[in-house]
Amino acid sequence: MTQDTALYVYALLPGRPDAADGVTGLDGRPLRLVAVPGTGVTALVHDAAPEPFQGDDDRVRRWVAQQSEAVTTVWERTGSLLPMTFNVLVADDPATGRSAEQRLGEWIREQADDVENQLRALAGRCELRVEIALDRAAVAGQAGPAEAGDETRLSPGMRRLLAKQREQREKNAAGRLADTLHADLRRRLLSVAEDLRDRGTTGGADETAVLSASLLVRQEDVDAVGLVLSEAQARRPALRIRFLGPWPPYSFAEIRPREQTENAVS
Repeated sequence: MTQDTALYVYALLPGRPDAADGVTGLDGRPLRLVAVPGTGVTALVHDAAPEPFQGDDDRVRRWVAQQSEAVTTVWERTGSLLPMTFNVLVADDPATGRSAEQRLGEWIREQADDVENQLRALAGRCELRVEIALDRAAVAGQAGPAEAGDETRLSPGMRRLLAKQREQREKNAAGRLADTLHADLRRRLLSVAEDLRDRGTTGGADETAVLSASLLVRQEDVDAVGLVLSEAQARRPALRIRFLGPWPPYSFAEIRPREQTENAVS
């Protein structure tokens, strides 16, 4: 069995001795806290072998879900943390005799001001994800009834051509409306969110994307975001809105291991 000579890092958080009590991570591994003397920062970790977690898609999805659950549990207890991405490992360095804890502490101390500032800025904040798209058929219906006509007498090729033309008209109409709605919805969401990160617009086969974004929101303003989205839906029934969260602020944490974790895998 490979010796545990590394630390798998889940998050950085303010010092709180009981924050990880009873919390388990990947494959049920018990989590613990590593305090960094001289700072107000603690790392949430488990002891690990110095190799990344690798497996088939189902195993990786399970591990990612377990990591997310562990981070969320600790975040709910502390109110602020900086979550790490999957497979952030800090290993012992035999060449210098520095242990994984020493190397992790060195890296955190070098960035302590940035880490502590971010923890303060994110305290009481959460991440919400919003996906907004238009139902193309509904947009076409709002534009007016389709031209009447008996297509049963037409050849199959002609019917396919007319269907493609209708589909293109629906796409064009939905695209024009999406362009109009995007800026307004972005502005309305930023009126109740502190920050917004675009995630790239994607839509389903029968949809035209309007906005896909992560929002940084104060916990007390989550309902206000829901109200903005409800009002948008009421004004535009053709909108399809997906509202996810709250989660720890993954998209707004800027700290990642760098030079001081040259043996780390991230």
